[in-house]
Amino acid sequence: MMSKKNVTKVILDETEIPRQWYNIVADMPNKPAPYYSPMTGKIATADDMAAIFPKEIIEQEMTSERFIDIPDEVREMYAQWRPSPLYRAKGLEKVLDTPARIYYKYEGTNATGSHKLNSSIPQAYYNKNAGIKRLSTETGAGQWGSALSLASNHFGMECTVYMVNVSYQQKPYRRSFMHTFGANVIASPSNLTNSGRSILEKDPECSGSLGIAISEAVEDAATHSDTNYALGSVLNHVCLHQTIIGQEAKKQLEMIDEYPDVVFACCGGGSNFAGAAFPFLMDRFKGKKVRAVAVEPTACPTLTKGVFAYDYGDTAKAAPIAKMYTLGHDFIPEGIHAGGLRYHGASSIVSQLYNDGIIEAQSCGQKEVFDAAVTFARAEGIVPAPESSHAIRAAIDEALKAKEEGREQVILFNLSGHGYFDFSAYDSYFGGKLENIHYDEQAVKASIANLPDIKG
Repeated sequence: MMSKKNVTKVILDETEIPRQWYNIVADMPNKPAPYYSPMTGKIATADDMAAIFPKEIIEQEMTSERFIDIPDEVREMYAQWRPSPLYRAKGLEKVLDTPARIYYKYEGTNATGSHKLNSSIPQAYYNKNAGIKRLSTETGAGQWGSALSLASNHFGMECTVYMVNVSYQQKPYRRSFMHTFGANVIASPSNLTNSGRSILEKDPECSGSLGIAISEAVEDAATHSDTNYALGSVLNHVCLHQTIIGQEAKKQLEMIDEYPDVVFACCGGGSNFAGAAFPFLMDRFKGKKVRAVAVEPTACPTLTKGVFAYDYGDTAKAAPIAKMYTLGHDFIPEGIHAGGLRYHGASSIVSQLYNDGIIEAQSCGQKEVFDAAVTFARAEGIVPAPESSHAIRAAIDEALKAKEEGREQVILFNLSGHGYFDFSAYDSYFGGKLENIHYDEQAVKASIANLPDIKG
């Protein structure tokens, strides 16, 4: 066992890549409510989902089995960069002069630079085995689109990415990355789908949203027999795939005789948070004291300001209807640089856990998030993605609180990706052009008024 006093980095051998994903649904005291079909208005069945998902993904979406085996071919591809390293943030601790010990799991070491590859690989694998020729998807900041383009190319499939328009303009190098791996990248809303054209008729200058991009990608998949839809967050199977993060982190911390008092991760749709936190919540269900905190932007504060109700997963009402914390499917957040966190809803699993008081949530302003990102970069030598920097902000605040109270604290956060495609955002920050953006309360009220009439 290594000494936690001297540790800077903890690395596992590739033979220690987890062999199973952890399904938290098996241990939840209250299971997430079932999905409803937007077509029938009834509880969604496997047949309802078969138009856009392969059989294995549908089974993972609906199962209550505690552990799901990871296919050997997926593990072999994971081994290109997994297990990912766990770092002790000694530089950051020194800058903050805190008694807290801060650790971060770094998911930016793969080719795409984020955690999204953890789910794009198995999704592409299952679709390839089902005979699918093309995958359609949405992407906000571009991390998911990058990951699916790489995975699709690896398995010999085409990939169409509907990229939220504001991010399409803000992040040209993400587009270039996707093009490198053969993806067709389309600014959303577009004129290529009925849902996109409908939005553009109302607002030709629409900045787009993840809800709109999802509508276009789902419509694309549903209207082409050789195409399926792949989602980068929110749904149960995506949260499942990401739990490889927390499982590795637990093992790495165990090697240095550490265990976190609190786990932070940013939260848009919820898979980032799920991946880091769910394996530790498994211990909480057994009596272990550990906090898990989802951190979201003030511009799109789904958990902290939304309502817990059934809502459509997308703007055009084509995706499954889920019971979740939501700001309403019509809500279009402001174009903050953390584009991956601009989703109106949250995972039904994450939402149920939050509603039950098992997890916590907080929101951060954009300027404070970039303050934290720059502090971290200068202390640790890694430029973080804007999304990941929400977790950094929360971890810094927790460490400063520990300093103020004069107590030790073990903090873990998920550094889910690097920010080397995000320097336009950093340029705006250094130029004094970034402002804290808060959600439009009236727009949310109007959006929530349009929730579907489903009780449960």
